[in-house]
Amino acid sequence: MSDGIAHSVRRAVIWRSGSQIFAQVMAWAATLAVVRILGPADYGLFAMTQVVLAFLSFLNGYGFASSLVQEKEVSTRQIRQAFGILILVNGSIALIQLAIAPFAAAWYRQEVVAHLLQVQTLIFVATPFIALPEVLLIRELDFRRPAIVNIVATLVSSTVSLSCALLGCGVWTLVFAPLAFFWSRAIGLVIATRFFILPSFRFDGAGRMVNYGLMMLGSHFFWTLVTQSDVFIASRSVDAHQLGLYAEAMFLTSLITSKFVPPLNEVAFPAYARMQDDPARMAAAFLKAVRLILLVTCPLYFGLAVTAPDVVQLVLGTKWAGMAPLVTVLALGMPAMTLHILFAPAANAAGLPHVTMRASLVGALVMPLAFIVGVRHGVQGLAWAWLMAFPVVPLFAWMQCRGPMELDGRGMARAILPALGAAAAMALPVHALGQAMHGWSEWGRLAAQVAFGGLLYAAILYLVSRATLEELLGLVLHRPGPPQPTAASC
Repeated sequence: MSDGIAHSVRRAVIWRSGSQIFAQVMAWAATLAVVRILGPADYGLFAMTQVVLAFLSFLNGYGFASSLVQEKEVSTRQIRQAFGILILVNGSIALIQLAIAPFAAAWYRQEVVAHLLQVQTLIFVATPFIALPEVLLIRELDFRRPAIVNIVATLVSSTVSLSCALLGCGVWTLVFAPLAFFWSRAIGLVIATRFFILPSFRFDGAGRMVNYGLMMLGSHFFWTLVTQSDVFIASRSVDAHQLGLYAEAMFLTSLITSKFVPPLNEVAFPAYARMQDDPARMAAAFLKAVRLILLVTCPLYFGLAVTAPDVVQLVLGTKWAGMAPLVTVLALGMPAMTLHILFAPAANAAGLPHVTMRASLVGALVMPLAFIVGVRHGVQGLAWAWLMAFPVVPLFAWMQCRGPMELDGRGMARAILPALGAAAAMALPVHALGQAMHGWSEWGRLAAQVAFGGLLYAAILYLVSRATLEELLGLVLHRPGPPQPTAASC
């Protein structure tokens, strides 16, 4: 990676990740307060609406806008065409959701679901004014302005969320807060980018954009089947309370995967796109990203798995204690999810969106079957389905990418195994320490386990993979780490 791109990427990561962390601290503070006010049944009802919303959101046209990132040059005409596509697509989705809301309520046997879905259509109206301005900034690796807008929108959303919960709005709290977030972002991005342009509904010459967007739509559709079929399948046989426990367990365990990895991917996509003519260089950058991100995330996942009872009790309260066993199983499945998500920006930037779509298709075939089998054992069976079946998806993604992106098995193993092995070796002693401290308070026991786990993880890495540890320290301290093998030499 050239010094210019490296500097731009480093600055983008600082703005994107730094703002994400700051925004998430605000959001989590409000969320934890709201969770203690609302009950599992409220989250169960909300999860039902999210299945419908997610199945329609895959059509929201982000893929058409994202195609502009890959283009070496973008004209005003292309921007206007993309804007027109986004308006048509999201307006149609809003109408479809209004139409199917009563049928969704009948399926779930919950009349309030229809009303929740009807109000949530306002999210799609805001989407065009978010997607296109944000993509144009991402294209230039300008994450400062989106970061500021994201922080402001999070503050507005958190205020709305906490206010609604205190006013006794119940499940509606979970609807109004995202609406406030989306519309705050839309208004903020339009102002920040001075995005005052008229859409074009003449699409001649937009074939490349449409083809790329359709490929991304297919990928998003199949990925939606993967991530939403569990709740859809379980909703007819599991009550709202149990479904709420499962939904929040998924939320807690996937926080890193869903909140911190995607922002890094947003930075990675335009960076990879600038290397698309040099597969070996892109492969080396991809393997380094996998190595470093798993190095940070794996100990968090494994640590959460062995401390789940105390974390749930302290963070969410006694009424959520039943989700601790779910958190343990789901946390162990998150490294595979993280690895799969990391493939998407590299494959898309390399002009291989069909790889992302095929991998999502495999997941859409495998995971619903796993959920159908697992749900016979309740929501715990759904959690085990994620752990046992999902690793097939990143494995397939690698098999599709290894040729075009020059990613052989040896290189992938060098990227994955140091973090995975060290985290697994750390988890067992941390669990044993927790058992030995059985009589301690939850806070004391958790603090001791976190401190011990962090030191042990660093010590294991130092002993078995010192180069990887030095590379991580170099990234944090902005010092170059030891030279790493390129993809061609792996």
